[in-house]
Amino acid sequence: MSVDNLNSLLQDHPEIETVFACVCDLNGTMRGKRLPIEQAAKILGGGLRMPLSILSVDVWGEDIEGNELVFETGDSDGICDFTGRPIVLINWTNRPSALAMLWMREEGGKPFTGDPRRALAQVVERYAERGLTPVVATELEFYLYDPSGTQPQPPCSPITEKRLGSDGALSLDELQHFDEFLDDVYDACAEQGIPADAAISENGAGQFEINMMHVGDALKAADDAVLFKRLVRGIARKHGLAATFMAKPYGERAGSGFHVHFSLQNGAGENLFDNGGDEGSPLMLNAVAGLLATMQENTLVFAPHENSYRRLLPGAHAPINVAWGYENRTAAIRIPGGSHKARRIEHRVAGADTNPYLVLASVLGGALIGIEREMEPAAPITGDAYSMKLEHLPLDWATSIEAFRRGTLVQRIYSKRLQTMLVECKMQELKRFARQVTDFEYDTYLEVV
Repeated sequence: MSVDNLNSLLQDHPEIETVFACVCDLNGTMRGKRLPIEQAAKILGGGLRMPLSILSVDVWGEDIEGNELVFETGDSDGICDFTGRPIVLINWTNRPSALAMLWMREEGGKPFTGDPRRALAQVVERYAERGLTPVVATELEFYLYDPSGTQPQPPCSPITEKRLGSDGALSLDELQHFDEFLDDVYDACAEQGIPADAAISENGAGQFEINMMHVGDALKAADDAVLFKRLVRGIARKHGLAATFMAKPYGERAGSGFHVHFSLQNGAGENLFDNGGDEGSPLMLNAVAGLLATMQENTLVFAPHENSYRRLLPGAHAPINVAWGYENRTAAIRIPGGSHKARRIEHRVAGADTNPYLVLASVLGGALIGIEREMEPAAPITGDAYSMKLEHLPLDWATSIEAFRRGTLVQRIYSKRLQTMLVECKMQELKRFARQVTDFEYDTYLEVV
């Protein structure tokens, strides 16, 4: 976005007084500063500074104990570069404001390799060196809920005023009951340049999914997902509701996923996964093999929180095994049907609680490893993957952290710095969760054992 584009935005929206300058941390949380709109030109010119350590704080926003970015460097600043994503309008707050997306580099000018957006950019650059462009679409699920209690409850219908009490997969009534909320979401997506496509009512009460259209820019696709999560939460508040992208907000209802669809194009715009038939090209099979080979090491990216592992359970509509198949939603990697011209891979492991930059870096990076090494996948499965004896994903948070820490293929995708930052962040969060005793534990054990 140029200064001219900024001036055009301000001419169209003279009411904007404030701009939020933000970077995205390891947990996918936007962190930054609120500045007067008069400072927007400074943001565009790379004149803003923030501590590099802000990208590695834990989910509560606390510094990582022993973090070398804090204690060995004196918590030094990095330079916040404008990503080029046009400044977006935030119009669901009391006063309209704007948001600028930034990423970080070190004082000496090198890109900061602990920045999640930089990690994805490095993977995309490796594709470009081979003359390849990933074409990416995402699907994000979320729950609307009633925030009036101490724990979430399904929302009440704005039409009937009755609380939703049952699952409503593909329910048109549920979509229509919340059409004012969804209309505002689509309007905000259009304002922010987010290519929102179909919306559906999902399996859980108050659960929705909105799909994004395919774009030939993986960084934009990740930006879109980050911005989408923010706008959905903001617009929900405007309607007296709340929205959550927790992987499993209700123990007995479906979890929320973040599915990634992608194909690869050459310089002529041809889909290189299309071989004219249903099976897909050898290049596609190489990519599938790379995804399978890296899946266990990368599970921490796809399931980064304690709650994430409540979603990855047998029969819970989320994959638990390292497997792929054609038109098979029980498999972690699905090759959708339809026209061979649209042949693509669907990666179904990640939860909605993830960092979109890291998810796309792990998916595209894993596929690239398979392509570079010309790997061949095992035979595709047919039938129910849950009932088969297959290699499985790590079943708990601690195992995933250790798999990512020890992962040799991880180091082909991420810098050693980011690998260490994510492990240390998740270890700190894990230790804090381990010290909490729940009400359910008291109810179960206090007077029994």
